[in-house]
Amino acid sequence: MTAAGPLAARATANFATHAGWLPERLPGMTLRRTPHLLAADSGTDCDTFNCILAARLPDRGAEPEIQAAIAGFGGRPFSWWVAPGDTPAHLGDLLVAAGLRAAEAELAMSRALPAPSPEPGDLRIERVRTTAAVLDYAGVLAANWSPPDPRVVSHLTRAVTLLVHPDCPLHLHVGYLGSTAVATAEVTLTGSTAGLYNIATLATCRRLGYGTRMTLAALADAHASGATEAVLQASADGAGLYRRLGFTPFGTITEYQPA
Repeated sequence: MTAAGPLAARATANFATHAGWLPERLPGMTLRRTPHLLAADSGTDCDTFNCILAARLPDRGAEPEIQAAIAGFGGRPFSWWVAPGDTPAHLGDLLVAAGLRAAEAELAMSRALPAPSPEPGDLRIERVRTTAAVLDYAGVLAANWSPPDPRVVSHLTRAVTLLVHPDCPLHLHVGYLGSTAVATAEVTLTGSTAGLYNIATLATCRRLGYGTRMTLAALADAHASGATEAVLQASADGAGLYRRLGFTPFGTITEYQPA
């Protein structure tokens, strides 16, 4: 195992909670577990919420289980995420041979907590605790697509009761300008590790520092909740921001999709 091995394992466990906690608990959704991988299935045709991850497949003879995992989605869109620590080492080649393609690569990054506190300003950041706030969060997140993706709103609306429960390990945050929701962030808690996901800002409000403030607010929540480290997946556009906030890379995460 490499020096980043234990960190990679904690990050994968966190991602599994981020992707699988809701499907494991909601009617119409499924979390399929085998000894070698996880498949989160939203029951819809949205690859944002349909994914395979945490592969610990053998060096030889993995092809049948790969095909079975793919077939589990019945032809609906999904993503297979290959992260540091996933096995076998040539998993990407096996996925391509199974009819998938490498769609995007992101940096796996981490930093210790605590982090600097966000500076006061015009962005009011609130933890999501009501149905209305879940809808605000969903609206901003859906706007990452053009046109906005209604499946994102539908998925999160189905999960409202769980998302606002005080014991939910997924902490959602919304940034408001006045009464208008303009930014989001999610903190997923697993032990001493906090995963940051869905840091998003409306297109009309970008490059104003709101992404930085949402990230710092999420890190503050993570530390207050007992986490001692934070992990995230950074796109090429976001990596510079996270480096400035003290995150360092520990590997690459590649998303595979049906070709």
